[in-house]
Amino acid sequence: MKLTVVGCSGSFPSAESACSSYLVEADGFRLLLDMGNGALGELQRHIGLYDLDAIFLSHLHADHCIDMCAYFVARYYRHEGGRCAPIPVYGPEGTEQRLTTAYEDVPDQHSMSEVFDFRTLAPGSFTIGPFQVRTERVSHPVEAYGIRVEHDGRSLAYSGDTGTCEAVGTLARDTDLFLCEASFTHGKEDIPDLHLNGLEAGRYAELAGTRRLVLTHIPPWTDADRNLADARTAYSGPVELARAGAVYEI
Repeated sequence: MKLTVVGCSGSFPSAESACSSYLVEADGFRLLLDMGNGALGELQRHIGLYDLDAIFLSHLHADHCIDMCAYFVARYYRHEGGRCAPIPVYGPEGTEQRLTTAYEDVPDQHSMSEVFDFRTLAPGSFTIGPFQVRTERVSHPVEAYGIRVEHDGRSLAYSGDTGTCEAVGTLARDTDLFLCEASFTHGKEDIPDLHLNGLEAGRYAELAGTRRLVLTHIPPWTDADRNLADARTAYSGPVELARAGAVYEI
């Protein structure tokens, strides 16, 4: 598998990165994990606008899904070759309604489903293209999911946005790469069921036995180097900060 960090900023884009979006590729299939603010523009640095095969939306906060509205425009009003065929979009219950409301000026209430094949997420295992995936509900103020992606004996996990919960460790167990959010700073923010800090991300990675940890979704106001240092105190394996444009061969 190949993982490309399209965007990794938390809450809103930073000067260096769009919000959450991660491209996973194998056997010519392209799966996008989230499409937050600014992600659609950055995605075009890596693949063509119409080259995606499926999209997973971890939850419906704007920094993880709002560029789907712009992508709707690109797919619905494409001039060359007519309207795009529907692409599978896996998201929480109400994804179509949320995106329709966000865009507002759709031709009708079902226009988005003409170019997006909406599929409602639930905890469980299923197939997306060549990938075997497992999704688990994680701890966040809205319905939110983490995902584990496996292909040809290799695996990666993406926490999405989450506070501490058993599902994080379950998804990360024995993975080759764990893409884990670290929005908070240890000793500074302590809000349950919202986000993790660097220390907590490191602890989950260590307990899960993951072979590589990448910290992501760090907001511009958070000291990323402090979170990295905290993660290293808890995790004995290689750990680094996600950065836009980074590519990992898994």
